[in-house]
Amino acid sequence: MMPKVFVSRKEHFNSAHKLFNPTWSKQRNIEVFGPCANDNWHGHNFELIVTVEGFVNQETGFVIDMKELSVMVQALVIKQLDHKNLNLDVAFMKDKLASCENIVTEIWKILEEPIAKLSGDVNLYRLILRETSKNHVEYRGPDSES
Repeated sequence: MMPKVFVSRKEHFNSAHKLFNPTWSKQRNIEVFGPCANDNWHGHNFELIVTVEGFVNQETGFVIDMKELSVMVQALVIKQLDHKNLNLDVAFMKDKLASCENIVTEIWKILEEPIAKLSGDVNLYRLILRETSKNHVEYRGPDSES
């Protein structure tokens, strides 16, 4: 039996955002979100790590063509996020708090099906969204939520 292999690709984007719950007072937002609730936004150099799982194709030696994966992630996700204001410019974040947790779950919704269609028996396994060198979130899809 062939072993399952996990393959990851890292992409980058730069975005601004503000953490702010519109149902709260300005003071409450500052208490909870601190400087991330700044009226004039703040920015990050984000890293998105996309991990897929699958079996090695005996003809190519690949689980997935990394160039194809990169092109897909760039076209479907990075193009929407890079040099954008996550609160104002990104359609899939409309009416959502622009936290890393919400961003990564929305990215999953965008990538899951296209990755499964890209290459035979390959599935999206994990997303890591790194906001700073000290902070990142990891998501393994809705099936991992139990």
